Amino acid sequence: MLRTLKNRYPDVKTQLVHQTPFQLLTATILSAQCTDRQVNQVTRHLFARFPDPAVLAAANLTDIKKIIYSTGFYNNKAKNIKACAQALLDRHDGQVPDDLDLLVKLPGVGRKTANVVRSAAFGHPAIVVDTHVLRISGRLGLTRSRDPVKVEFDLMKIIPKSAWSDLSLQFIYFGRDICDARKPKCDQCPLFDVCVFPGKKNTDTK
Repeated sequence: MLRTLKNRYPDVKTQLVHQTPFQLLTATILSAQCTDRQVNQVTRHLFARFPDPAVLAAANLTDIKKIIYSTGFYNNKAKNIKACAQALLDRHDGQVPDDLDLLVKLPGVGRKTANVVRSAAFGHPAIVVDTHVLRISGRLGLTRSRDPVKVEFDLMKIIPKSAWSDLSLQFIYFGRDICDARKPKCDQCPLFDVCVFPGKKNTDTK
């Protein structure tokens, strides 16, 4: 499975545009229930006005809401990114920590967001469990759980640590290309033979 994914997606990286760990953290918070493309359109304007924690923490909440409106759930997201910026100033001298326990204590930050930042901004091995990873790991029989935290730990037990960060992104790419939630392209799937998904399609090409 790992060889197949590596051959198909040899060079993977987050599609959230950012220049600093703070910008990646903010963009990841905004990405909940929103596409990366839409987040990138929004953060281009957001970071032009509020590029760092000090400026964002001092920003008017209404101004933030207007900019991020199209990402959905903008009221909560605006409060979270402003509060997160303030927490970084108060607790970490304006710097984003790379420690998981410290990250998840920031407003609006759960394990998924923390692992994105640890992996993409700091290069730490981390498994990010989003909807694609949750779905595909279950279909491939790598976990029986539907709880993201349990899935993360299940994958950590069986996937080599050196492959953690790439695996998460490869599953995301694979989920978009092939293993769609409602209409998986089983006839094109390079992992068809190892898939245990009960709803997978029987094809004459496999």
